Amino acid sequence: MNQTDVIIFGAGAAGLMCAIEAGKRGRRVLVLEHNSSVGEKIRISGGGRCNFTNLYVSPAHYISQNLHFSKSALVRYSQTDFISLVQKYNIPYHERQHGQLFCDGSAEQLIRMLLEECRMAHVQINTGTHITKIMKQDGFQLTTNSQQLASSSLVIATGGLSIPKLGATSFGFKIAEQFGINIIPLKPGLVPLKFNSKDFEAFRDLSGVSIEAEVACNGMSFKENILLTHRGLSGPAILQISSYWNEGDSVSVNLLPSIDVLNVLIENHQSKKHLATILEQFLPSRFIRTWLYQRGGSKPMNQYSLSDLRATAKALTSWQLTPTGTEGYEKAEVTVGGIDTNELSSKTMEAKKAPGLYFIGEVVDVTGWLGGYNFQWAWSSGWAAGQVV
Repeated sequence: MNQTDVIIFGAGAAGLMCAIEAGKRGRRVLVLEHNSSVGEKIRISGGGRCNFTNLYVSPAHYISQNLHFSKSALVRYSQTDFISLVQKYNIPYHERQHGQLFCDGSAEQLIRMLLEECRMAHVQINTGTHITKIMKQDGFQLTTNSQQLASSSLVIATGGLSIPKLGATSFGFKIAEQFGINIIPLKPGLVPLKFNSKDFEAFRDLSGVSIEAEVACNGMSFKENILLTHRGLSGPAILQISSYWNEGDSVSVNLLPSIDVLNVLIENHQSKKHLATILEQFLPSRFIRTWLYQRGGSKPMNQYSLSDLRATAKALTSWQLTPTGTEGYEKAEVTVGGIDTNELSSKTMEAKKAPGLYFIGEVVDVTGWLGGYNFQWAWSSGWAAGQVV
């Protein structure tokens, strides 16, 4: 049986960061990855340029049953710390809207950076490895498809269920269950929403139309673009709100969040221009004509009553839609829910019921907004565990 100090299962963002930090401390670290290569989610993120962090990271940008849990890790290893690592390797990057940071070139540069840090920390990485059995007795004993291993610390960095084509599995959650650790119910997050209602049927032909809107659900709202699809709605605002949406909830869409639409309609009340012509100044023509058709069509402004205009303004700023579901884990960027944070130390990520067992990254019930927040949680939680394993 091969003995080592730390075994990390999962060679993604969190797992590699943890390995680097543990290796720096002189720990003998072995990373096991069931895929044939490391960092698959890093590789595809941001269209291949990886939105690796955000300038404005704070605990307020995360969803969790315990909103305070992420504070310790995020403060001790912040976005500034990871940016410094990127700069050390002279990887060029740029800022997009809302503080999102992307590589100028390829996400492969980040993967090479992490692998070089692993090499310098004498970290061993084995790909194509599957764990078939885990036992705990004076440390951990693991059986894989190729060997038997033992270590004093075991770190689960296997991610969530999102994007199964990249190898996502329920392995991390099965390990939690084995050790009696509670799991907050799982659901897809940062995912497009689907609609089957007759009210939405006419919009399916508008796939690809994008509109700046403000979308609200369950006390949260996001003002960004929405994108019409063949099956429903996507785009940044929809992806953001999807993490807060639960089955049966309605979603409110403000189609004109940047203007006083009622005032515009009243100012044009005596005009002979059609309502559609007025609204086409602010919304795509194909969309507004379809939207008005659902409400009886368009006619000259001077044929509407004031109460009609008020009703139209209200409908435009509070378009109520009830999704029938999401596009699922296949299209979800993250998994909402996960290992109950009450089961873990916020400082070390160690499981209270199983000393020596750690959970980091997406497998934990800490889910970030769109925009680099989930990668920062991976770096921060991996760093925190790496200080103690």
